[in-house]
Amino acid sequence: MTTLKPHILAEARWAMQQEPVTVTAQTSPRSAGGKHDFFSEGDYWWPDSANPQGPYIQRDGLTNPDNFVAHRQAMIRFSRIVGALASAYVVTRDETYVRQAFRHLKAWFVNPATRMNPSLLYAQAIKGRATGRGIGIIDTIHLMEVAQGVRVMETARTRDPKAVAAIRQWFADYLNWLTTHPYGKDEMNAKNNHGTCWVMQVAAFARLTKNDSLLAFCRNRYKNVLLPDQMAADGSFPQELRRTKPYGYSLFNLDAMTMICQIVSTPADNLWTYQTADGRGIRRGIAYLHPFVRDKTAWPLKPDVMYWNDWPVAQPFLVFGAVTFGQSDWLATWEKRDHDPQVEEVLRNLPIRNPVIWL
Repeated sequence: MTTLKPHILAEARWAMQQEPVTVTAQTSPRSAGGKHDFFSEGDYWWPDSANPQGPYIQRDGLTNPDNFVAHRQAMIRFSRIVGALASAYVVTRDETYVRQAFRHLKAWFVNPATRMNPSLLYAQAIKGRATGRGIGIIDTIHLMEVAQGVRVMETARTRDPKAVAAIRQWFADYLNWLTTHPYGKDEMNAKNNHGTCWVMQVAAFARLTKNDSLLAFCRNRYKNVLLPDQMAADGSFPQELRRTKPYGYSLFNLDAMTMICQIVSTPADNLWTYQTADGRGIRRGIAYLHPFVRDKTAWPLKPDVMYWNDWPVAQPFLVFGAVTFGQSDWLATWEKRDHDPQVEEVLRNLPIRNPVIWL
């Protein structure tokens, strides 16, 4: 991880200067929820020029710049802060990083005035059509590095045991909502990256809360649903390839599947080595995409309609795959890619930015 140390310490210096900002800092008049409820709007939905006051209409792949994104930005910022501080703690064992991280953690999950409700009833709303949707659950992928940060800092001398217990309870409550509410069930059953990201989130939060039954559920879901239903024989993802942003979505879905393998694999049930009867598995998925990360000009499909020039970056599947399978060429490609992307859409689709806290 010598590649990352200067970046980790620079990010941590930034994170040490940041004050907590939660969902209560800004609200939208279009939200049907209260000030403690996370709210976001469907990206690809726009005002109808023929009926400006009517319900929004869809333009796939084209993001409406006037959507309310403050809560999503605050959560991504929170994830960056905790990920940076946890990484710096892993690298230096300096407890000042832990104390600062817990200021932010308590603001989001414990403090009654600023905490977020542990549900996602109002995410990816569409004006005139829906106050929230199951599809919005993908917005909380940015709590994964928060949960993992808690795991790596919970043994620090300066941790706050009461806060750790309260944070665990928040994630237990959110897991209960994710697995029982109709929105959660909708997202679990999605046939593309949304279904993958549901499993990835549930896995990360179940590991923090020591929920073994949900971890087992995630392992089975990967083997029996995600892999056979989403990966083609060549290692590609047909559901993502048919989108208007096939390159970015393919990277995103492979990152998510790789993280499921990283989080829930056990010596007795190793998802890294698991294959379907015809040989589909995570290694094949990485082998399919790696050449197009090393040289994007080799990509066989048309360019993505937006953000084509901003991908790829230091994709997590390359580093975790390289470590697991001893693939030095994957690691070399990862080392050469951008480890500090600033484009908002890239950050939004890159929930894992701190591999040092996962390895």
